[in-house]
Amino acid sequence: MGDDLRHIPVLLSTVLEVLAPKAGEIVLDVTLGHGGHAQAFARLIGEQGRLIAFDADEENLRFAREHLREVPAKVELFHTNFREGFLKSLPPIDILFADLGLSSPHIDDPSRGFSFRHDGPLDLRFDRSQGEDAAQWIARAPVEEIADALWKYGEIRSSRRVAAVIKEKLPRTTGDLCQCIEAVLGFHARSLFPQVFQAIRIAINDELGALEVLLTKGPEVLSPCGRMGIVSFHSLEDRMVKQKFRALSSSPKDPLTGAPVRPATFELLTKRPLVPSPQECESNPRSRSAKFRAIRRKILV
Repeated sequence: MGDDLRHIPVLLSTVLEVLAPKAGEIVLDVTLGHGGHAQAFARLIGEQGRLIAFDADEENLRFAREHLREVPAKVELFHTNFREGFLKSLPPIDILFADLGLSSPHIDDPSRGFSFRHDGPLDLRFDRSQGEDAAQWIARAPVEEIADALWKYGEIRSSRRVAAVIKEKLPRTTGDLCQCIEAVLGFHARSLFPQVFQAIRIAINDELGALEVLLTKGPEVLSPCGRMGIVSFHSLEDRMVKQKFRALSSSPKDPLTGAPVRPATFELLTKRPLVPSPQECESNPRSRSAKFRAIRRKILV
């Protein structure tokens, strides 16, 4: 794959150092994208290793399948969101990895509707083969639901006013949506475009619901000494990951005495989130908000 990857893997050296793939291990990448992280994992686990990967986007899968053909590991790719992916029969996993960010092709392709910088259909779905797109969701959802999404997922203070205009105008394109925001927020609008697009994207893809499934089911499939690492890109995601990983790595306590009931099943591999270096942020500006956290399953005797 190498230099022809349009999506630069975020925090790649950090992810590999912390998760430490070894020859013969089984890796589950639940957000394959164009396969940047997956390719690196596959090379390190080698011919005896096994790479299993999920992606909700068929276009990503087609690209990644082509560029993972020459890696030494056995590769199994599935068109599925990781919410449904955990319903599959999975072997004990040595490394589980998720990169929750948008892939660059999503942002760069106007037909996907992820970017306010290009006019295109207001879609915003990761999986265009199913579900309602953003324009359909806006047409169906009550104004209160739109406002709640803008507030909860985008922290838009004028969420009720913005939602009312969006519901009235029923935008069909990204340009239409930008005009709705400008009609309410005037010259402040442009600085809030990213938050509005993020909020609607999270709502229609149920991203936080899917992340909750990942944080619940992911640790259950790890082998002894199995590692789980997640790269997140906004505070809502990172807070969920931090709280779940801390809970898993804390010993349950007796409610009366406060004494540990049994040892924690997991240990933190990252006491604090690991973030890109200034050099990486300069070479890959889309990595600037990335945070990486990881845990490891203990061997309890």
